[in-house]
Amino acid sequence: MPSEIIGLTQWLDTPPGQCLLSWERAQFDQALADVFGYHALQLGLPQLAALSSNRMPHQWLAVGGDLAGFEGDDAPRDLHGAARGGGSQSGDLDNGAAARPISPALRLHSAALPFASGSLDLVVLPHTLELSDDPHATLREVERVLLPEGRVVISGLNPASLWGLRRGRWLRGLGQGQLFLPEQGHFIGYWRLRDWLRLLDFEVESARFGVYRPALSSARWLERFAWMERMGARWWPILGAVYFVVAVKRVRGMRLIEPAWHRPRRRSAAPATATHQQGHGPGVD
Repeated sequence: MPSEIIGLTQWLDTPPGQCLLSWERAQFDQALADVFGYHALQLGLPQLAALSSNRMPHQWLAVGGDLAGFEGDDAPRDLHGAARGGGSQSGDLDNGAAARPISPALRLHSAALPFASGSLDLVVLPHTLELSDDPHATLREVERVLLPEGRVVISGLNPASLWGLRRGRWLRGLGQGQLFLPEQGHFIGYWRLRDWLRLLDFEVESARFGVYRPALSSARWLERFAWMERMGARWWPILGAVYFVVAVKRVRGMRLIEPAWHRPRRRSAAPATATHQQGHGPGVD
């Protein structure tokens, strides 16, 4: 009899789950450090403080009621106060917030966000789409609440990877009693995600893959295969266990007006003064 399949929350506490979170945390810290604005939202995965490096003054962490795998979360509390410490309105998370789960400040439905249209500068979706009941509706809602030129950052498990192959049900017939990854949710391929973004007028600004190690459950063996990260990024870049996508919302027919000090000044040529000297030619009095 196959053993019981663990949920996402329990799986993230395992060595492969911690390996995945470590890589994703580094990507979010690097990608969001220089994203400016006023309002940012992280939807899902409180185990990962994705906005820790971002300096926007207003940040929210929300868990969707339709998202699977977030059982056992604490009661909601204010992200600016309790999670950040001291009730400060600063946009910087404390040092320990990146290593421990943050209690969600909002509980909502991912396809019905309680924000006005065009009100957010940044939305972060760590494994949110693959755990949503209707991922396309969730992405449409994100497009609605984002400002023009706002950014959405998405991370997801790659089905075309060594880890993704070990999620198939057919492995049980080969003697695999327990699936390597949690069964909750549905994998969304990278190219399929790009098509969805293109339909919603998003432009993919950057995309990268990571975690090329074999699907192993031991922390010791995962560490031994750390050398595959450099090899995989060079020789089979699209076969990483997780992908990381940054996309920008474009609005057709809209042109951003730059500040006046950014406009190049036209330099007018200085008027040239011509002088004519009258003289007497030779032999003329």
